[in-house]
Amino acid sequence: MKLAMKLRTRLFLSISALITVALLGLLLGLVSVMQMAGSQEALVRNNFVTLDLGLKLRQTLGDQLILMLNNKPDSEAFEASKQHYFQLLDEGIAHERGGEGGAYGFSRAKDDYQVFLQALDQSADTTHVLTGNEALTEKFNALRSGLIAEHKRALDSINETQRQARDRALLIAGLLGLVGLAVLIIGFVTAHAIARRFGAPIEALAQAADNIGQGNFEVTLPISSAVEMNQLTKRFGIMAEALREHQATNIDELLAGQQRLQAVLDSIDDGLLMIDREGNLEHLNPVAQRQLGWDDDRLGQGLGSALERPELDAQLQLVLRGGTLERAPEDLSIEVDGESRLLTYSLTPVSHTQGHILGAVMVLHDVTEQRAFERVRSEFVLRASHELRTPVTGMHMAFGLFRERAHFAADSREADLLDTVNEEMQRLMQLINDLLNFSRYQNGLQKLTLAPCAIDELLEQAQARFADSAAQKGIELLVEVQGPLPWLQADKAQLDRVLDNLIDNALRHTASEGQIRLQARRHGERVIISVEDNGEGIAYGQQGRIFEPFVQVGRKKGGAGLGLALCKEIVQLHGGRMGVYSRPGQGTQFYMALAV
Repeated sequence: MKLAMKLRTRLFLSISALITVALLGLLLGLVSVMQMAGSQEALVRNNFVTLDLGLKLRQTLGDQLILMLNNKPDSEAFEASKQHYFQLLDEGIAHERGGEGGAYGFSRAKDDYQVFLQALDQSADTTHVLTGNEALTEKFNALRSGLIAEHKRALDSINETQRQARDRALLIAGLLGLVGLAVLIIGFVTAHAIARRFGAPIEALAQAADNIGQGNFEVTLPISSAVEMNQLTKRFGIMAEALREHQATNIDELLAGQQRLQAVLDSIDDGLLMIDREGNLEHLNPVAQRQLGWDDDRLGQGLGSALERPELDAQLQLVLRGGTLERAPEDLSIEVDGESRLLTYSLTPVSHTQGHILGAVMVLHDVTEQRAFERVRSEFVLRASHELRTPVTGMHMAFGLFRERAHFAADSREADLLDTVNEEMQRLMQLINDLLNFSRYQNGLQKLTLAPCAIDELLEQAQARFADSAAQKGIELLVEVQGPLPWLQADKAQLDRVLDNLIDNALRHTASEGQIRLQARRHGERVIISVEDNGEGIAYGQQGRIFEPFVQVGRKKGGAGLGLALCKEIVQLHGGRMGVYSRPGQGTQFYMALAV
């Protein structure tokens, strides 16, 4: 702290000296200018008063001369003119006493005027006083010449005052120039001393900082004659050494972390492709190399060109901008060593803690065997459904005839058994129909009959179909349509099947006095139709499998688990997507997004 005070003191004294010299020079110039202006103003004012009085005296003297030359002199006017003349002379004399008197002066003019008046009184003929009386003429000329001389003296005095002011102004300008030169010299010397003492070491420290910023810690630190700079250089060296050690530690930790991350990525069973912000491949784990039959030579290429699937670039750019894929992407078909493989994939953005996206991750999963199994299963279910439908239908018809001919009491054991068999036969027929319909959708055998469909009518008709069932359970069934919605090009019968399935599920999982809402709203280029209840809800971990066939999770079980899977197939066949949002204990919302 003491050394820092020394540096500040030197800088303060240097700058204070510059400011002091500059202020003294300005103060000197200001005082001189004010004094010069005051004296010049007084002199000019005095001389202008003299000029004014002299002019008035000559004019009054001329008036008196005219009165004297008149054939009939006006004595009263002449006497008044004399009094006025004496008054002007007295003003001039008073002015002379307050300032500098001239060579002639108003006192002398008064004496000459009195001599002139005495000579005028002694003259007998007043009309020819200046033509025949040489003495009077001499007195008059002396008076006039004195006034003219005084006028000239005043003009000369004004010229002299202007000359002196000009000389003084030049002197002040010279003094201010000398002060400015002194300030310039002192400033130059001070700046040169500061630059020589601190400039070069600071530049060297700046260069060292640049090198350290670039990761080069082998820097040369300057040595200065200033103790303060040496202290700063010493601390800078300590900081550089600490940064070097910190960097070495961070690099070791980073390498260790990278190795751990590499080991984790390499041990994952699925293929991983790391993609940078420009959409180029940055890393792929060994599983991905085996799945795709690639080597590291594919790194640096674009995702679409590397996989020969240009549509992947558009999906990747959407993910890198923070968007999400609207539907599950189709399987990738890859030929590796003459073997065809099917891979599912997902694209996920990699975000920084501050929110901006650093890149993306593509996860590959080999589903070749799974798709083959699903194909075999689908074919088996389709064939089995066809084969079972005929005998079961015959059995159901035969059982119906038997019930018609058998006569048992309504409360008998045999009647209860017949009712039970009938219900199970109907359930078996429904199961076979569901299997057959689901197989047709999965194998692409089901075709849609598209026609214009009003969304509000679709929901109101669904509400009417379940109004009685909802009333029996004490559940409120509402329809909510937000704004006018466009018509859909859809297969109304198939959408009715989806709504019936969703409403039936909601009724089974909503307690009495509950509420079910059939909603529709527009979202961009899609219409969102949803069925929302306030029932028991579904656990988040089970929501991912809710649309899989033959799977029942979370809620009350019943049926073969094909209802929601069939709904999803119908919605996807319409070019839409289906999803679920649920929180345990707060209800469930199933929704379908259809293009308009």
